[in-house]
Amino acid sequence: MLQLGNWQLSRAREKESRQEQLDLRSRQPAVALPAVPVKLEDLQYRHVEVSGVYVPKHTIYLDNKINQGMAGYHIITPLKIGTSSMHVLINRGWAAADRDRRKLPQAAVPDGTVVVSGIATSATQKTLELSDELVSGQVWENLDLERYRIATGLTLQPVMILQQDDVKDGLVRQWVRPDSGASRNLGYAFQWFAMALAVLIIYVVLSVKREHSKSN
Repeated sequence: MLQLGNWQLSRAREKESRQEQLDLRSRQPAVALPAVPVKLEDLQYRHVEVSGVYVPKHTIYLDNKINQGMAGYHIITPLKIGTSSMHVLINRGWAAADRDRRKLPQAAVPDGTVVVSGIATSATQKTLELSDELVSGQVWENLDLERYRIATGLTLQPVMILQQDDVKDGLVRQWVRPDSGASRNLGYAFQWFAMALAVLIIYVVLSVKREHSKSN
């Protein structure tokens, strides 16, 4: 139990160290997203900028996104980078769902070349799957990058940009800062150490009783 507790402490230290690196990245100046393939680990949680043209026909709506207790969607539209064939997914923000789930929220997509800035994160977004029907038209429960590539035929960067521009389109862009998860490991460590202490106390009490019975 003590070994398991120490292992959980080491995992917490690893996660805290990784979180410090991510925090450092988030404070660095924005970098331009190129049209050549990048690695997710090189850009994750960094501020990035990209220039290109939106491809609205491939917009999807990530379902079951909550904002201030209200259910809604994240609206994701690919952006064609410059004059290349490379695209990047832009999470343009949150919109509330209509009572009639057949009606999707509408947010105007800018025409022509735009410059988008935001935070780079993983393009694969998976949450709880509520049914076997993962995709229903434009509405997706999860975003799997490979599935999206197959569905659209687009060449895609492995990152998705959480847009931070002040665009007057009615979408909410209040992105939650990722938690390192270290507190969970610390909690597990406390439980293991508490169990070890409980076993020690039980052992001492039983040993005293045994010695007392022998002396009688």
